Amino acid sequence: MQPIVIIGSGMAGYTLAREFRKLNPEQELVMICADDAANYAKPTLSNALAGNKVPDQIALGDAEKMRTQLNMRIETHTWVKEINAEAHELVIEKDGHKTTQAYSKLILAVGANPIRLAIAGDGSDDIHVVNSLIDYRAFRDTLANCGTEHCEDKHVVILGAGLIGCEFANDLKHTGHKVTVIDLATQPLGRLLPSHVASAFKNGLEEIGIQFVLGTTVEKVGKHEKKGYVITLANGQSLLADVVLSAIGLQPNITLAKSAEINTSRGVLTNARLETNQQDIYAIGDCAEVNGTLLPYVMPIMQQARALAKTLAGQQTSVHYPAMPVAVKTPAAPLTVLPAPIGVDINWETEELEDGMLAKATDAEGTLRGFVLLGPTAGKQRLTLTKLVPDLIPVSAE
Repeated sequence: MQPIVIIGSGMAGYTLAREFRKLNPEQELVMICADDAANYAKPTLSNALAGNKVPDQIALGDAEKMRTQLNMRIETHTWVKEINAEAHELVIEKDGHKTTQAYSKLILAVGANPIRLAIAGDGSDDIHVVNSLIDYRAFRDTLANCGTEHCEDKHVVILGAGLIGCEFANDLKHTGHKVTVIDLATQPLGRLLPSHVASAFKNGLEEIGIQFVLGTTVEKVGKHEKKGYVITLANGQSLLADVVLSAIGLQPNITLAKSAEINTSRGVLTNARLETNQQDIYAIGDCAEVNGTLLPYVMPIMQQARALAKTLAGQQTSVHYPAMPVAVKTPAAPLTVLPAPIGVDINWETEELEDGMLAKATDAEGTLRGFVLLGPTAGKQRLTLTKLVPDLIPVSAE
């Protein structure tokens, strides 16, 4: 029997391998990845500074440790150039040499790529993105070596006031950096929060010194002889910065899937069993659009991995999504969000608290479909409210 092959060594790929090994210790497993296959949790990158973790302390295991732990072959620094779905075979390239790899089942765990804006200026190529431990190491190196010796004199400009941008802003400010967040939207976390909660959340971050420049975008990043970079905004304003970090979002990596005639939309399209339209090919994690839904968060990945592991072990299993709140790592304004499903008409009911607010999203029948908890007191109701929200995707065969 040919091996099960996983493309990608992120959280989705490693979690699937771990869950499968609980059910089948012997079936041959192969992981193929373009980097060094270090095993780490990407969400830890946006608060590693406050946790006093240097990049070398973030990885839970290198490729050799993971090979032993999971009894699997890991091909590092290897690129999948082609998927031949009919022949159940991959064309892979390593060190300039191409070979083939057969598979019995193939899992795409290829993640998502950072969205990059087209920004003018001779400093635009120096804009950092953090989508991997390798990216994070480069960002920390720049942060350590730029500007002056003292953190408070280093100004980091963050493009994007979404979840990751706000988490990095909190982390950098907590460790003494000057931070400015720029976004075209008029509020932070625009896709997750109603405006009145977003305003209170923004106030919480501003109270610790984080600055927001909203309703505009960056037109140019030029090098500055004394202060790193000069950033020109569409509203005519300009800023000086030592480091520029882009956190404007991710796009599922669908290039490889499309080349193999696997159906894609925003992500790689699958049914509830995580099957694509090509026989014996599955998708999982940030790249997977399951029944029309993209959920690039930790808990959905865990649910997907458990379900797919059972399927690969011979027990056909659909993914089951219970209500899965997202904790935003911004201690200056503690926030938990359970987004309401896209396409559901909701009404917001808000309760003001001394240290925050509780906002409930209910549908036309009065059913709780999502919520936002801002502040320590509201956060205590997380478990109680979560139990009231119906499953996002019911168990089904399709």
